[in-house]
Amino acid sequence: MEACLSPEQFNVTSYGAMTVAIITLETFAGMWINAFIVSVICMAWVRKKTLNSNEKILLFLGCSRFWVLCFSWVYSFFSIIYPNYFYVPPTYTLILSIQNFFECSNLWVSACLCVFYCIKISNFRNSFFMYLKVKIDRMVPWLLLGSVLLSLVIGILVYDFVHKPHCNNSTSEGNFSKVSIRMEEHFLSIFLIYGFEFVTSFMAVIFSALLLLFSLWRHKRNMETMMDLSMDAHIKAMKFILSFFVIYSINFACLILNMVYTRENASPVVFLLYVLLYTFTVVHSLILIFSNPKLEKSMLRILACVKCKFCMR
Repeated sequence: MEACLSPEQFNVTSYGAMTVAIITLETFAGMWINAFIVSVICMAWVRKKTLNSNEKILLFLGCSRFWVLCFSWVYSFFSIIYPNYFYVPPTYTLILSIQNFFECSNLWVSACLCVFYCIKISNFRNSFFMYLKVKIDRMVPWLLLGSVLLSLVIGILVYDFVHKPHCNNSTSEGNFSKVSIRMEEHFLSIFLIYGFEFVTSFMAVIFSALLLLFSLWRHKRNMETMMDLSMDAHIKAMKFILSFFVIYSINFACLILNMVYTRENASPVVFLLYVLLYTFTVVHSLILIFSNPKLEKSMLRILACVKCKFCMR
């Protein structure tokens, strides 16, 4: 029976097994990292009885990324290993809509975080910008609520668009072409929803990152004769923002390509895109940890404890 397998089938199986193994490692690493972010912030919340705006955004972001990694792994695992059992109306539509809800939440809360950093750190003298700087702390809960509601609406729309083609799944020779046309129309609708979601959040992130980089660069130039701790902090902030800019650009490209190649089964390009998308989530969460002093100290403390226990053995 093995002799009947073509080389193409063997390559697909190899790519699938390798991709599942890689994304499983990345998923558990990402879930642990985001669970760490959520736990540290929750302990600070219990201790202080309150959270600042930055901690609220990070808490929402950590929760959304934890669950998007979980459901994305389920989606990737079954679509690669058991595609014949996965692409059925109840399972496929539910997992896709839930995964899209958390993915949309992840993208929008990430955009909120970048906008928040831009408004808080930048030092533009524009009157509207100064108004936002004063009001941003009060706006953060509403921005988070709006992100969740928008994600819920998009998740419901995706469920509705994916579910409808299966309501009339007759495949007789007389109406098969009509069913195919209907499927293409619904895929186009989903692509439009995804495109709006990806492009809008990406533009918000990139625009905020560029404004913040320009503000920090201008402030750095004004302080070139004063090499102090503030100057070092600004240089470090510029490096973090630049890293955000690069990885968000790569993530946006991967999201668009994944949307284009989503109809192809067991393609090496799709497997590579899966790996890159999971890598983005893990790397960006690590950058958030090491750009936050409180999270960084907690992480270094845990790593030091693990290292000591490992050395004692």
